Amino acid sequence: MMQDSPIYIPTDSNHGAVDSHLSQEISTTASEHLDESNNESTARDSEGEEKKMRKKALPMDCAPAPNEKLEQAQKMAEKFIKEKEVYKANRELIRCVALTRIIYGDGHWQLAQAFANLAHSYLILQGLPAQAIEHAESAKRTMLIGIRTPAATPEDKREILGTLVTIYFTLGVAHLAQNNGKESYLSLQKAERLMEELQELDGRVSMGLKISEKDLVIAFGRTCLQQNMLDFATSYFEKAVNAVISTEGDTAPELINLYQKIAQSEQLKKNHERAIAYLLQQAYRLLKDSLKSIIDTYGDFSEKAAETYHIMGSICLAEGKMREAYQLFNKCLQIQIAVYGPRNRKLKDTQELLTALERSPAVHEGNRLLK
Repeated sequence: MMQDSPIYIPTDSNHGAVDSHLSQEISTTASEHLDESNNESTARDSEGEEKKMRKKALPMDCAPAPNEKLEQAQKMAEKFIKEKEVYKANRELIRCVALTRIIYGDGHWQLAQAFANLAHSYLILQGLPAQAIEHAESAKRTMLIGIRTPAATPEDKREILGTLVTIYFTLGVAHLAQNNGKESYLSLQKAERLMEELQELDGRVSMGLKISEKDLVIAFGRTCLQQNMLDFATSYFEKAVNAVISTEGDTAPELINLYQKIAQSEQLKKNHERAIAYLLQQAYRLLKDSLKSIIDTYGDFSEKAAETYHIMGSICLAEGKMREAYQLFNKCLQIQIAVYGPRNRKLKDTQELLTALERSPAVHEGNRLLK
């Protein structure tokens, strides 16, 4: 059972007063219900499909109340985000801010949440860091005003913490985009500590949270790389690689960019061999990913397929993976025989590689076990 305790808000010298005030005042001791206003919204309904969705399931003889309009706007925003309709999604998020202010007033955490969602949208969907910072700061100010309304339920506390994670993550990544590394790092540290507190509530991070641990780790890596904190950058990117592999597998496209970042960090540290190793891993994953489409397009026995297997074998050979290299070169040889015939020069080169690899202990033992 969760104890009644104040929410911890991370602080720094720049925002200490705001965050300390929040930390002292926001708690879960209150049991009173959140007030709702039924004032009419002045937001205009859009036409076409959006208008139909807003009217769906509503009585024909009455206009929807503001809270119903808010629910509709939230659903529309989610719909447009999924469909990558950026400007329509942004319009609905602005509508959510207006309706939330009408329903809850200027000092409620749900208004801060609406501002935070809008800020996150400006950053992630539109790549506009200045606007993202402006709305994230509005969310912080609103949360400060809202300290007079304590969290009524444990779920409210989760929502407040999740909103604060979104605020500080958005500020961190937006400052990073503006080359303000110090401010970025401080904001991301706050987001990290808030996420840890959120996880402690019930042993897991809320599924509805906009920010994943992977997102946070990648942002830390980028910030450290920008500030030339190269060892930290490499460590964060490696954590991100592990997170991606554990959830999406070792051929996830996102790994390509992460390996590039690791290689960049290693190159800046003058660790050229490690940089090359990461770039080779990236190339191998690209080739492995593209192999199916190559076979679908050109067939199992084609020059393109043979070239792909040959390059993959060369990468494994460079990394000292003798057994894997042997298998890939052997596959390449079979395709080359079918494509070029038995007397082509390319076959001779591949056969010489296979003969050399057969002398290695790993390949020799593997072949012996297969007999």
